[in-house]
Amino acid sequence: MASLVGSILAILFCGGVGGVVAWLVVDALGWTGTTGAIAAAMIGMAIAFVLFAGGSALRRLPDERK
Repeated sequence: MASLVGSILAILFCGGVGGVVAWLVVDALGWTGTTGAIAAAMIGMAIAFVLFAGGSALRRLPDERK
């Protein structure tokens, strides 16, 4: 159960970071309307995916202290 809660929290965190970064990028480029929304969604999903996959990979690294 703790693993499930941790995964849900990680998904929320990564999605939030991805959304904020995507919004900042699209806003800095001055894109508005449908094009800006689609670009923000794609950028946000890509960032969230990379963060979540990277975090999952780091969590599964073997512990060298054993």
